Amino acid sequence: MDTQKAKNHVNLVAVLHIVFGALTIAGAVILLFILQFAVHYIPEDEFLAKEIVGSLGYFLGAIIAFFGLIDLLAGASLFSYRQWARILVIIISAINCLNFPIGTAKGVYSIWALMQPEVHELFE
Repeated sequence: MDTQKAKNHVNLVAVLHIVFGALTIAGAVILLFILQFAVHYIPEDEFLAKEIVGSLGYFLGAIIAFFGLIDLLAGASLFSYRQWARILVIIISAINCLNFPIGTAKGVYSIWALMQPEVHELFE
């Protein structure tokens, strides 16, 4: 693999992580809105259920948005060709392998692309 192909692979990995990070954040916001909307349909006498669903919306939304933000920032940082960005994306990609099937494909490709010797030279 030559240097231009290595740069193309890094750029594709960066774009994949940016897009999936943005989609994850959008999914977190949608989940938050759905659960907050659902709170309005819980009867008033079920105060505990209202609190649990409302809190769950904020908690899950924040956790999912946090991981989406990390994915987005890690992808964007790949464009700077910094070693820490490469390592961070490899770690995130290993975790993404648990999200079968699309996360697995993205994770395996990202790890493969970032572990190539030519790519490693770009980050030094």
